[in-house]
Amino acid sequence: MNNLRTLIVDDESLARRGLKLRLQRFPRIEIVAECQNGREALAAVAEHQAELLFLDIQMPGMDGFEVVRRLQDDAMPMVVFVTAFDHYALEAFEVHAVDYVLKPVDEERLEMTVKRVLERHAQRHSEGEKQRLIELVAQITGEAAGRIERLAADGAADRARQRLVIRDGSAIHRVPWDDIEWIDAAGDYMCIHAGGATHVTRATMKELEAGLDPRRFARIHRSTLVNIDRVEKVLPLENGKYQICLGGGHRLTMSRGYREQLGQLLGRTCA
Repeated sequence: MNNLRTLIVDDESLARRGLKLRLQRFPRIEIVAECQNGREALAAVAEHQAELLFLDIQMPGMDGFEVVRRLQDDAMPMVVFVTAFDHYALEAFEVHAVDYVLKPVDEERLEMTVKRVLERHAQRHSEGEKQRLIELVAQITGEAAGRIERLAADGAADRARQRLVIRDGSAIHRVPWDDIEWIDAAGDYMCIHAGGATHVTRATMKELEAGLDPRRFARIHRSTLVNIDRVEKVLPLENGKYQICLGGGHRLTMSRGYREQLGQLLGRTCA
């Protein structure tokens, strides 16, 4: 397979040099240019037809986010943000970055990033096959290719939205809704129990609720959210409370104040 034409963009020369040395471990990553600001980066993308940017966020003049906004969609390379500040993480994913790496760059973390880049690159090369398939379906069904493509894109967008984006320490996780069993609070942190793992993030229940479908997730306590699809049965307790039984033997307590809401969502009464 061809190497990926790669740019390193950072206003600090030592940072550029250190990242270049680390990237030499990966034969598929071909460094074609180094840039010290956003203006140079935009010119170098066009000149070298760059496929991948390792892009610093905080740079004088034009920051990394502005560089991404100015790139043309038809020439858009993959972007990995490299920065010393982790509070930019969610914004980085909102502009469709492949990954987000903190300085100083950790060798193991960089290896994970390169693996993700190569996977994304393989997906991009499959887009041509996707277009030919769309045209074939249009010929067979008589549907306009544009309509079929829009329907496919809408389906992909729906699947992308069905994920909760959370920060767990220095890592960013995009957890599918289907994997989430329940969410509860632990002091100033939230615990997302999903797929046999627990992700701990500094957030509020309100913030997490905003990223979930209210038809699929119900509040059963002021500090607990549950995935309705994971509920197997509801058992009455004393004092008007109920026990929510999930798969795997997990049991949660529902406060009496949330009984009516859960009953409606489950299509049953808890009385």
